[in-house]
Amino acid sequence: MYYQAVQYIKFLFKSSNHHGVHSPFVYNLVSKCFYDRNNYSDYKAIVNYKKALLNNNRKISIKDLGVGSQVMRQTERTVCNIANTAGTTNKRAKLLYRLSIYFKPKNVLELGTSLGIATHALALANPNANITTIEGCPNTFEFSVNNLDSYNLKNIKPINGNFNNEIEKLKSIQYDLIFFDGNHQKKATLNYFETLLKTANNNSIFIFDDIYWSKNMTKAWEIIKKHPKVTVTIDTFYWGFVFFRTEQVKQHFTIRV
Repeated sequence: MYYQAVQYIKFLFKSSNHHGVHSPFVYNLVSKCFYDRNNYSDYKAIVNYKKALLNNNRKISIKDLGVGSQVMRQTERTVCNIANTAGTTNKRAKLLYRLSIYFKPKNVLELGTSLGIATHALALANPNANITTIEGCPNTFEFSVNNLDSYNLKNIKPINGNFNNEIEKLKSIQYDLIFFDGNHQKKATLNYFETLLKTANNNSIFIFDDIYWSKNMTKAWEIIKKHPKVTVTIDTFYWGFVFFRTEQVKQHFTIRV
């Protein structure tokens, strides 16, 4: 937690808003999507989805395949505690919603369903998208699948399994948006990135959660930024955005959202 606090202070000194951006692509993304102040009607559903989880006292036996929670170490946790400490925030769920509206991705992959907060937001934003979400913990998976089903969302394909095994089966699909929100370890993150590079097209977006989770996660982020196939990256502190647009000059941005 100390590491994150120090890095956040550094981020504040380095970051800017859209006025400091000279790339038309990034300027439009930041001004029209990141800073979109429209009060979408679906925002109420996004907030209510998480609110229901925060009021749910059901216990789930957790099997962490990654580094686990930095807050909770017990293997049995209540849904409300997971939602409160590890679940996607309403602010970030709304940003995912806006990103899906802005880019209109056809095929979406999420590594780390957890309680389905991000999954729900992505599905709401683009009912015509094909959303595949993978969760490693069987009990969390069972809860989230049943929970998402109750919202009558028809465009979600949930998979329970080890990320390494499951993404090997998906390499033949082209993904327009991939949300990496599962295993927060350097080696695993780089492995997922390298494996799923094969699925990217010129307009694909990779979003990495918690790039300042630890020193090793930040090292993974720095390696990804330097990859020859990566052109544009955006550091928003909590998330790292990666683009592969060959028409863009290689450039890195640090943006406050």
